[in-house]
Amino acid sequence: MGKKTIQRDLTDTEACAIATAVRTSPRKLNLVARSIRGLKVDVAMTSLTFLRRRIAHDVKKVLQSAIANAENNHQLDVDRLVVTEAFVGKAMVMKRFRPRARGRSSHIIKPFSNLTVIVRECEKGIKKGNM
Repeated sequence: MGKKTIQRDLTDTEACAIATAVRTSPRKLNLVARSIRGLKVDVAMTSLTFLRRRIAHDVKKVLQSAIANAENNHQLDVDRLVVTEAFVGKAMVMKRFRPRARGRSSHIIKPFSNLTVIVRECEKGIKKGNM
C-alpha cells in the first residue's frame, strides 16, 4: 500500500546518479554532500579528493558517474557542468545486539543512506567556484 512514487523528470540539460545503501548515516553523508552543492564539477572533484572523511571517496564515485551520464547519455559539455543538487535520504537500518554485564544487552544501530547527485549544464558566464 502507500502512495505511488513519482519519478523526477530531468530537463535536457541535467543528468543524475544515485547510490543506494551507502554504509554511513545520513547525517554524516549530508555533511559531505552539502560541501559540493553549487560548485563546478572540477572544483567539487578536487574538494572531494582532499576531504578527510571516509565517505568522501564514495561521494566522489557518484559524482564521477553523474558526469559520465551527462557526457555519454545526454551529450552535455563537461566543462560547463555544475552540481545543482546533492541530497541524502535514509535507507535501511541493521540492528545488532552486544552482550553487556550481568546478562544484559545493548543494541547497536548500523544505518545506511541513499545519495543522489544532479549536475546541470550552465552558461559560460559562471564563476569558477560557485553557481
